[in-house]
Amino acid sequence: MEQANPPHLWQSKMVAPISVPVESGKEIKKIEIKKVETKPETKTAPEGVPSEEGKEKKVEKDTKKVEKKAKEVPKKELAVANGYSLRISPKQSVYVCKVIRGKSPEAAIERLQAVIDERRPVPMAGLEVGHKKGKGLAGGKFPKNACQGIMEIVKQASANAVVAGIENPVITIAKSDRASAPYRRAGRKAKRTHMHIEVRDKTKLLKKKKENRR
Repeated sequence: MEQANPPHLWQSKMVAPISVPVESGKEIKKIEIKKVETKPETKTAPEGVPSEEGKEKKVEKDTKKVEKKAKEVPKKELAVANGYSLRISPKQSVYVCKVIRGKSPEAAIERLQAVIDERRPVPMAGLEVGHKKGKGLAGGKFPKNACQGIMEIVKQASANAVVAGIENPVITIAKSDRASAPYRRAGRKAKRTHMHIEVRDKTKLLKKKKENRR
């Protein structure tokens, strides 16, 4: 007997549609559809990484701190520079301080550089020194070593004046003192000097002088 082959899927019979009766007279309920507003998704930064708003706030805080620090710096009337145990002659440094006193730091540096270049000597009338060329010079020298050491302190004083906020700086005090010197070979004493320089505002000094005269 021949066996009947099983029907394939594409050979399966189609199912007829079933008709469902609808009862008339029943009210059909209206379904209200509510619109759901979708908010745009905000990207949240991962933990440990600051967001853009956080970065902006940090920048604002940093700028405020810098402004506060700049406002807190008060202006000073005095700028000081000291030099201790300089390897220069205390006798020559006394006369160099006389030349510097009453000048601005820039003018003092130019004057000391002229001495180093042997263009203008330092007057030393109190010492037995040979005469030099120039008006009113009884005797003078070119103390190069002393001028180089003092120039460094004058530069430091001018920098301190800028930090202190002094507009028209003038060297009011420039003095030198003999420092304790060590001994060299054969019992010879070395030369050591202490230096002290003060810088003030020229306009304020002139105002004080006028007030005192009144």
